[in-house]
Amino acid sequence: MISRRSIVLTLAAATLAAATLAERGLPAFAASAANPIKLFDTDKDGTLDLAEVKKAASALFAKLDRDHDGTLDKRELAGRLSAKELAAADPDHDGTLTADEYLSVVEQRFNAANPDKDGTLDARELNTRAGRALLQLLK
Repeated sequence: MISRRSIVLTLAAATLAAATLAERGLPAFAASAANPIKLFDTDKDGTLDLAEVKKAASALFAKLDRDHDGTLDKRELAGRLSAKELAAADPDHDGTLTADEYLSVVEQRFNAANPDKDGTLDARELNTRAGRALLQLLK
């Protein structure tokens, strides 16, 4: 049997959680992990293709480029790439990535997450290690 105290405590915890999310500008439903397909699937076909992924990556690039110099440095990348990955993606060795260099890494990760080579990623593929690595560059 559920006690009155249990109900009150549960409601209080839910209210506190919703208030915390609201303070951060997040709706209450954001407490659960957002479905990346729903976030980025502009054609609503239930999968992500390379164009949709690159569009999301470009939007994130613009958001991360806080100094608006057209590049992302280690600080702006905020752990999305390891030092080794950054060095490999930086052909001019200036310690930054241009949008084209960033999108090249995104495309490499897309291809790694797409083992069946059908040109789209479904929820199962996004839930693999390679898919999760790609998602780090999108959100």
